[in-house]
Amino acid sequence: MPPFSRFLSAPLLLAASGIALAQPAPSPARTDAASVPGPAPVEARAVRIRIEDAGSRIDELRVGGETRSITVQPKGGMPAYQVQPSSGERRWKVLAF
Repeated sequence: MPPFSRFLSAPLLLAASGIALAQPAPSPARTDAASVPGPAPVEARAVRIRIEDAGSRIDELRVGGETRSITVQPKGGMPAYQVQPSSGERRWKVLAF
């Protein structure tokens, strides 16, 4: 090996190792959210809320934080009715057995 090749190989080796070190680290493979291990989903908890004042009693059912049903019972012998949470529409039960 000629004496000058030893001097050329050292800088080439350092340059090659610097290029290898400058490469970005490989990113982890992307996976679907369903396949990623993690905490189990929070189960839906049912909560019943009752509010009563001098004119009526309101019963509300929430499942997982979402209102599912609202029932209003006016005082004074009036029939109860349900309010649709999504639209605010009211429905009366006509024939209750």
